[in-house]
Amino acid sequence: MDDKATIIIKRGKNNKHAAHHGGSWKVAYADFVTAMMAFFLMMWLISMVSPEKKAAVSQYFKEPNVFKEQSSSSASSKSMLDKSPSPLGMAPPVGKAGATDLVAKMKKSVEQKLQSFRNQVVIDIVEGGVRIQLIDMEGSMMFPAGSNDLSARGKEIIKLVAENIKDFPNRIAVEGHTDAAPFTAKGAHVTNWELSTARASSARRELENNGIEPTTIARVVGYADQELYIKENPNDPRNRRISIIVLQPRQQVMQQLR
Repeated sequence: MDDKATIIIKRGKNNKHAAHHGGSWKVAYADFVTAMMAFFLMMWLISMVSPEKKAAVSQYFKEPNVFKEQSSSSASSKSMLDKSPSPLGMAPPVGKAGATDLVAKMKKSVEQKLQSFRNQVVIDIVEGGVRIQLIDMEGSMMFPAGSNDLSARGKEIIKLVAENIKDFPNRIAVEGHTDAAPFTAKGAHVTNWELSTARASSARRELENNGIEPTTIARVVGYADQELYIKENPNDPRNRRISIIVLQPRQQVMQQLR
């Protein structure tokens, strides 16, 4: 027996070529796809930004020191802007702070010029603006019964309202209301819905006749008897009324809701 050990040489296959088919490329491809998604998301977000904001961001990166100086003086600048007069000689818009002043101004005018009608004008601050309600009283009506033609008294009251609000650039809403007594005109299908809407439109025309710009009218709507002033007595004549609302600027309303 041969004492020498037998040497066995085992040759393996060359796996260098197989390495090229491993999983490392998948990681690189996933990184590429993620980067492309981030890029297109960024482009989409940029497309949603207004041109003014884009210009501001661009200016910031060009001259950041200018923005630092502006931020330090923003409070004083805002104060100066608030005090500056509005273009075309108009008063500044009635916002949350100015609502109280408008109410006081309207009440003073009513006391001075409509002494005998003062109980028919109710002025208050509501969500979104200042509301001026012109209310029917027994024996003193804004409209004749069943009609959308303003009485002489109604025209006089609306004229005073227009004089007090026409210098403000705020938009205006005009609303018509009736009592709950059913109403149907003879020979026509007219209910309190149509009557309240027609009366609101008549009030709108009278406002325009007294200097209110048509472009400031935001809406004209009739509510029939759905928003009663005297809820415990739906047939009370005070439920028949016109509401003129000086609307607060939309951006200020949105800021309050945030």
